[in-house]
Amino acid sequence: MGLNDVVSAERVHIGFFGMRNAGKSSVVNAVTGQSLSVVSDVKGTTTDPVKKSMELLPIGPVVIIDTPGYDDEGALGELRVQKTKEVLNQTDIALLIVDGTIGMTGLDRELTDLFRERNVPYLIVWNKTDLSDQTTDVGLTEDKDRMVRVSALTGEGINTLKERIGAFASENRKEERFLVADLLERGDFVVLVVPVDESAPKGRLILPQQQVMRELLDHHYAFVTCQDTDLSETLCKLNMKPKLIITDSQAFERVAKDTPEDIMLTSFSILMARYKGGLKQQIRGARKLASLKDGDTVLISEGCTHHRQCKDIGTVKMPGWIENYSKAKPNYRFTSGGDFPDDLNGIDLIVHCGGCMLNENQMKTRVQSAVKAGVPIVNYGIAIAAMHGILERSLAPLKEY
Repeated sequence: MGLNDVVSAERVHIGFFGMRNAGKSSVVNAVTGQSLSVVSDVKGTTTDPVKKSMELLPIGPVVIIDTPGYDDEGALGELRVQKTKEVLNQTDIALLIVDGTIGMTGLDRELTDLFRERNVPYLIVWNKTDLSDQTTDVGLTEDKDRMVRVSALTGEGINTLKERIGAFASENRKEERFLVADLLERGDFVVLVVPVDESAPKGRLILPQQQVMRELLDHHYAFVTCQDTDLSETLCKLNMKPKLIITDSQAFERVAKDTPEDIMLTSFSILMARYKGGLKQQIRGARKLASLKDGDTVLISEGCTHHRQCKDIGTVKMPGWIENYSKAKPNYRFTSGGDFPDDLNGIDLIVHCGGCMLNENQMKTRVQSAVKAGVPIVNYGIAIAAMHGILERSLAPLKEY
């Protein structure tokens, strides 16, 4: 996979934070060598987080996020500050841009407290060194080792900053994660079941299917792909037994019936839960499905935004399965994309998509928020397997279970 082909959720996310007119956007442009953000002397020019996928040496594929000023004012300012906090949920490396002519403010220190509270690695970028006679180090006693002096105007220190970011990325590099390759051995063969119906994206495969295929190819595992209606015929045509069948969760029930008991079975969504983190919590969350009562509130949340179809899984199929299984009539709330409630009070169960469009930090934050609030959370694949009585079987291929 080339650098330009790396999906956003798999890239290192670098967030630029700070006060209005500290020079965040100017530093972003200097670091990237591109005019990604509008620069102005007017306070509050950046009104929403600006995201850009690109290659940044020496790191490689990244997502750069320029955020609104943390000291924004008024009702709109409060919304912008909230957006800034939401960006932290997806940030791998945070850069606090400080106006060196002013020094660290109380709000700057509030941001560093947030970074530490959320275990986000961070650097403090002391901007405007071209005005060195006015530059002060006030407020930097405990973070001097994290400080990098730059001038976005002259370019001074920008290369050093990029090297520090690269070193930070290396120091905080996460362990290599696998969707499926670590569950297989040399010579194993896999069947992928990909239904094509009115809800399937025309002309392409959904991201988890693409990622599993690419990982299998990268590790030299052979696979065949078929629709759920063709699985039995496909298995009959094979001259060897597959080690594993991976299905789209919507077809779980039919595929389970057509899969011999001596062939392991799981779903793309369950593999994604394992990959993104929080699988154990979501398995526990599945227990709540059976005990739902009339009037309970179920939040159905998706990490992407898409046009809702007449048989949409989130708004149509999932409520139908839940009601058929629980024999209850819950109330439903729906969120999509970056929207996810801060306050989970009053929610009895969260049913979440596989999170393929969210990075690891975002998905883990949502799971942790649910656990902290005492709200069970389960993803689509685990929920569907539980409601069709095949959860234990679908978890059997996973080494951890």
